[in-house]
Amino acid sequence: MTNHAAPQSNPDQAGAASLQRLTKFARDIGHPTSLPIIAERILSGLSDASRHSQGLLYLLDRERECFRLVNVPTPTSLITAPPVVPLKHPLVQQLADRQDILDSSVLADSLRTTLLDNTADAQFATLPINLAIPLLNRCQLIAFVVLQSQKESTVIPSDTLGLLTAMAQSAANALDSFLLYEDLRQSQVLMRRTDRLRSLETIAGGFAHEIRNPLTSIKTFIQLAPERKDDSQFIGEFSRIVLEDVNRIERLIQEILDYARYMEPQLTDEDLNEIVSSCLYFIQVKADSRGIKIEKDLAPELLRGMLDRQQIKQVLLNLLLNAMDAIGDKNGTLRVRTTRLPKVGGEMWMQVQIEDTGHGISAENLDHIFDPFFTTKYASTLNEGTGLGLTIAHQIVREHRGEIQVQSTEGSGTTFLINLPSHQG
Repeated sequence: MTNHAAPQSNPDQAGAASLQRLTKFARDIGHPTSLPIIAERILSGLSDASRHSQGLLYLLDRERECFRLVNVPTPTSLITAPPVVPLKHPLVQQLADRQDILDSSVLADSLRTTLLDNTADAQFATLPINLAIPLLNRCQLIAFVVLQSQKESTVIPSDTLGLLTAMAQSAANALDSFLLYEDLRQSQVLMRRTDRLRSLETIAGGFAHEIRNPLTSIKTFIQLAPERKDDSQFIGEFSRIVLEDVNRIERLIQEILDYARYMEPQLTDEDLNEIVSSCLYFIQVKADSRGIKIEKDLAPELLRGMLDRQQIKQVLLNLLLNAMDAIGDKNGTLRVRTTRLPKVGGEMWMQVQIEDTGHGISAENLDHIFDPFFTTKYASTLNEGTGLGLTIAHQIVREHRGEIQVQSTEGSGTTFLINLPSHQG
């Protein structure tokens, strides 16, 4: 590292100022929301500390074996630079080998005396760069910053070089952490998609099985209709059955499309009590017509959470309608309760309990309640379940980082528990 400057007149004061600047820089880049934002904050901090007017940040692209320019939200217009710098570029090699800040004197040798045939190399070699700062992670160059000053020659004091080195290490750590988080997030997305595709394999077999009977009745009607077209009773009865079977196939197709579609929740700040009340409003008329009493107990101190309102309504309505089907026409009770749910570590979640006094679920069936195409609704063709409703509900709750549980005693009723993280979760 080149060092031309005399020591500062007040080392203690300069050291305290450098520490304060480094602390603020680390805080600013500690919680980035995107790569362009963290790049902008890194450039701003390094430019300000080195008193350079503008700069660029290049990040290692391992797949394409190059360094790629990171576009920041408020780009500088005075530097026109190539979007990609190859690993063999002399500046990259100098930074990787020296692992130190390069000032204008070293840059003059590494850039202006070595012009390669590649257009991007030649364009980068002629840029008015005064300072190049490597960002190193475990001695590997993962990014670098180039800075330009309005002055033709800039002398960097030794204490400033030390500060820039510390800031560069902090920036490298922040970039590495951010990229690791992004890799983890992408891996989780891939795992969810893989899991969904694995379920779709089961669904495909289930779909073929589920539509066999409806298609058989439709085919039979079509074959018999020409010779029995004058039999009004046959035509009327079979027409009703065929219409029900067509509606069933349509429901199956729609639910399969709902399940197959990648449903990343669109989260907004929501009041879970209000969503529950909205769902109960929709089912009240149907409950009254069946003589089902709805008991509602919503916790007044329930915390708010980041939820996809429509998806959570889909879960709740599915469970509420299932509960009413389980009760049937025997004047049962449907209890809905919300409460705060303490979790290990002091986190506070939200819980919705949906309890019915229906026929319950056997222990044998309880283990399969969330499996695709598993259903216990065989009372009638009209109310027969497709077996995907609870599978979709389970998927939605899991996408919200929540949990769905079921407790049931055959002959006594069933309780579903939906646990969702709150703002304190």
